[in-house]
Amino acid sequence: MKWIKKILIAVLGLVLLIVVVNIGLNFWIRKQLPSIINAKNESPYQITYKSLEVSLLDGNAIAKDIIIVPKSSLGKSTKAGIYATVKVIRIENISSWSLLFHNKIKARRLDVSEPEITLYKDNDRPINNSKSINENVVKPFRNVITVSDINLTKCNLKILSIKDNQVALIVKNLSIGLNGVILDDNTLQHKIPFQYESYSINCDSVFFRSDEFYRMSAINIRTTNDGLKLENFRMIPVYSRAGFIKRIPLEKDLFTLSAEALAIHDMKWGFKEDVFFFDASRITLDTLFANIYRNKVSPDDLKTKKMYNQLLRELKFPLNVDTLQIRKSIVEYEEEVEMKRGPGLVSFHNFNATITHIKSGYKQTKLPDVNIKVNCRFMNAAPLAVNWKFNPLDKTDGFTINGHLKNFASQKLSPFMQPYINATMTGQLDDVFFNFTGNKYGSKGDFSIKYHDLEVKILKKNGKEKNKFLSAIGNLFVRDDSKEQFREAKTETERIPDKSFYNLLWRSVADGLKKTLL
Repeated sequence: MKWIKKILIAVLGLVLLIVVVNIGLNFWIRKQLPSIINAKNESPYQITYKSLEVSLLDGNAIAKDIIIVPKSSLGKSTKAGIYATVKVIRIENISSWSLLFHNKIKARRLDVSEPEITLYKDNDRPINNSKSINENVVKPFRNVITVSDINLTKCNLKILSIKDNQVALIVKNLSIGLNGVILDDNTLQHKIPFQYESYSINCDSVFFRSDEFYRMSAINIRTTNDGLKLENFRMIPVYSRAGFIKRIPLEKDLFTLSAEALAIHDMKWGFKEDVFFFDASRITLDTLFANIYRNKVSPDDLKTKKMYNQLLRELKFPLNVDTLQIRKSIVEYEEEVEMKRGPGLVSFHNFNATITHIKSGYKQTKLPDVNIKVNCRFMNAAPLAVNWKFNPLDKTDGFTINGHLKNFASQKLSPFMQPYINATMTGQLDDVFFNFTGNKYGSKGDFSIKYHDLEVKILKKNGKEKNKFLSAIGNLFVRDDSKEQFREAKTETERIPDKSFYNLLWRSVADGLKKTLL
């Protein structure tokens, strides 16, 4: 029985030693951690806390009521950098070796609960570039703690300009999970300064000042390694139309966009050799509303406008979206020639589009055609179907486009014609077909139309009363009926280099109308 007693004594002695060592190390760690966090903290941040509990047995530590501020701001006015309060930080599986010999907290998991974070910047841009994230956020805290898994919950984040306190970014109720994080001297040289195995990001809402003219927002954002979903996307102009016109030196479109839902499926993105890439099997936009407004009072921008082939061909990164779907949407274009008359409006309701093979030309020698199929109601009055095709690698910027408009009451064009050309029209367009081929130099093709009871009314300068004389003259030249036959014409239109593709398309249609109606 003596050997059993010896074993028991040895076990009890070992347990007692572990307890004593644990108490001693706990005492040392509690004394050492404040020194590591502050005195030996080589980052530019001062970190304080209300309470700290450490257990060497399970390797865990819990800090409560943490405050983080830039050291440069202590006793002074607000300086650029991160200001944060955190309810609880829990660190799991802390390495005693790293604490003892490297003066750094190294652990498996970091849980950050209810942080309130404000990042003050010395310029108006929310994010300068990936290097600014590296230098201002990631690298400084690497000197304090290194972990494999990071979980952040119930976070509220703001980015403000230190100059005028203007908000650049607001994120509410943000939760982030990062697993398998690797952060070392090698990863710090990359665009994304750390590697990870998987991630998940959720938040209730985001507000983002994208530039001088627009603010973006969305709610219920959910993203993981392979997808993203959000709701109530908005891109809203900062200024009124009049205010926007005062601030632009040349003609420029003003956009107002919203969508009830956006979803990206099978998403892959990141950097390869410091070159950004994006890949997705499908992107869907539901109940999109897009208003594009242009005022012709501003001087023309005479720079050559790129065709869509060239825009995709010259992208400086790999882009691949197999299918883009736009569903149950509204697209409006407004153009204002004279402020007193108001803008002319062209609209497309119940707009449904499927676009396939959206690919950039980056390092590509062969690509499939981009195919665009659109079905909608033109001016919310008649069905319009359009098929459009082009190849990004075609350096002539070639394209084909055809369409069919059916049973259109021409008076529905009044919202565009009345303010734009001071005229209205009545009568029925039974069928309109067009089929054009073209490139960056122009287009040619076929146009055919069947119609009846067509009449043009030219208005007086006030834009309201009929100018009987000019209307009579105009109707002398307009054939009022196609007599249930298609009138057909060959079109040929030279492109104006400083105008968009849509200007070329409209002028091609206008050429067909002129040749068949007059």
